[in-house]
Amino acid sequence: MGDAKRRKETLGDKYGQEATILPWLPITKTQAQQFVELSTKGAWVGIGLLVAYWVTVRFIGPSLGWWQVQ
Repeated sequence: MGDAKRRKETLGDKYGQEATILPWLPITKTQAQQFVELSTKGAWVGIGLLVAYWVTVRFIGPSLGWWQVQ
């Protein structure tokens, strides 16, 4: 008997299904990896927007006469 058949008999209905991170949490490892990738991209977008805002306030705003210091 091959290893795959033995594994299939041992796992039963769970054979071929992806494992979850924790038994009580219904999130698969692929879903967790997708969440990490999405949150990383979101963080970089936020950093880019923060830099754009900083450049606007620091350089463009004063050159247009906004927030003049008396």
